[in-house]
Amino acid sequence: MNILIHDLSNEQFRSLFPEASDRVRVISDNGTIRHCVGCFGCWIKTPGRCVLKDGYDNMGELLSRCETLTVISRCVYGCYSSFVKNVLDRSIPWLLPFFKTRNNETHHKRRYQNNMRLAVHFYGENITAEERETAKKLVKANCANFYVSDYEISFSNSEDELYKEVTFI
Repeated sequence: MNILIHDLSNEQFRSLFPEASDRVRVISDNGTIRHCVGCFGCWIKTPGRCVLKDGYDNMGELLSRCETLTVISRCVYGCYSSFVKNVLDRSIPWLLPFFKTRNNETHHKRRYQNNMRLAVHFYGENITAEERETAKKLVKANCANFYVSDYEISFSNSEDELYKEVTFI
């Protein structure tokens, strides 16, 4: 299964990628997502599943079956948009609450053993060189935390240019 997380409007997404929803699990903003409250319920009360029941509570389970995770996000100071960041925060049930050291860094242990691929496509006008470097470091860190086997990152000047970069859909 492939997953696509995006922050585009539904109209924009459908016009850029009209065939995507048939072949990819699309996660977009339906206006109901709640912020992670750091309660650790996804690790203790309902292992692998967020306790907040808002339609985004199954992100850990979805990632457990994911082959390629594609993210389309506005580049906000070298980071993801608030919606995309929130979805990724709500994906922490994909990991266990236990730690291990890899490459002299502390990381959570895996709950699931799949090795997904990550493709991140940032867009926005006038993305600075510093924002690009910050975004590249962020994606690389996400790869380490989510045990990503392979990744790519791209930058577009506008939402309309994304169709040139997002190829697997």
